[in-house]
Amino acid sequence: MKLKYYPETDSLYIDLSHRTSVESREISEGIVLDYDDAGRVVGIDIDNASLKVELHELLVSKMPLMTPSITG
Repeated sequence: MKLKYYPETDSLYIDLSHRTSVESREISEGIVLDYDDAGRVVGIDIDNASLKVELHELLVSKMPLMTPSITG
């Protein structure tokens, strides 16, 4: 999962999967869910994110985290 914030548009994209999005649906004003070809949610786009979510704090609880490795 990746969180990407775009300050120039005040939008937050939560990338839930490496699968390709084939459909998008706005579920609430400024909140769009992206779906893959099997109907699974693969991403969440939030417009005006600073007004809708707490951008200054990210808490992760009981998630199996792996540290990405960088090879060169």
